[in-house]
Amino acid sequence: MAKCKKEPKRFDQINVIPFIDIMLVLLVMVLTTATFIKQGVIPVELPEAKASKKEDLKKEINVYVNSKGEMFIDKEKLDAKELKTRLSQISKDQTVVLRSDKESRFQDFVTVMDILKSLEHEQLYIITKE
Repeated sequence: MAKCKKEPKRFDQINVIPFIDIMLVLLVMVLTTATFIKQGVIPVELPEAKASKKEDLKKEINVYVNSKGEMFIDKEKLDAKELKTRLSQISKDQTVVLRSDKESRFQDFVTVMDILKSLEHEQLYIITKE
């Protein structure tokens, strides 16, 4: 009886699918923990100056339109021309908050909006009630 010896198969390929699975799991772990690592803060001591003064900028300019069509800036009554000159004096970076009465005419609202548009103010909030 002749015994048949099996020849070992040649190992020509490497199965990389388990390697890819392990690498994806490691990548997910690195990405999830990387967001929780606290970044270092560089300590800096600022110099002092005696001739400096603080600039006190208002964050908001409040414009009110009541039911009679009267316009106000921070409780000071103004007409449309005075409103335009006052708004032209403020920076375009400052926020303008418009509070218009629900009984006021729509034309008064449009007048304030036209003034703001002509002065190129883009930081505008219109306050309403829920």
